[in-house]
Amino acid sequence: MTDLEWRTSHSSGSHRNRSSSSTVAYPVVEFTSADGETRTFRSSGGSNPPSYERGEQVDVLYRADSPEDARIDGFLSMWLLPLIFSGIGLLIAGIGTTVAIVRRRSGAGGVRTAPVVDLRK
Repeated sequence: MTDLEWRTSHSSGSHRNRSSSSTVAYPVVEFTSADGETRTFRSSGGSNPPSYERGEQVDVLYRADSPEDARIDGFLSMWLLPLIFSGIGLLIAGIGTTVAIVRRRSGAGGVRTAPVVDLRK
């Protein structure tokens, strides 16, 4: 990693339309691709405190046919979105399972049986 780019992000809170700002550090990485060119990119994920220090060496992942789409080989950059979507999926599955169990126990939506009537009499 070459540098840290500090940016201020603004977000509006729901409490009386207050807006808050926070300063976040984005890693700026310089690497040499397989074709010998020196390339630089800013990571899309920033944090405060910074996940990396200035001058720290990091592993870079990129496809040989598109080195401009490089990313840092780190836990958060690789797994944050899959973990978020997995958590949302588990939450929805848990709610659906709970609803199904409650409906089954209460008899709602289940198979209902009618009394048997002997029509031969």
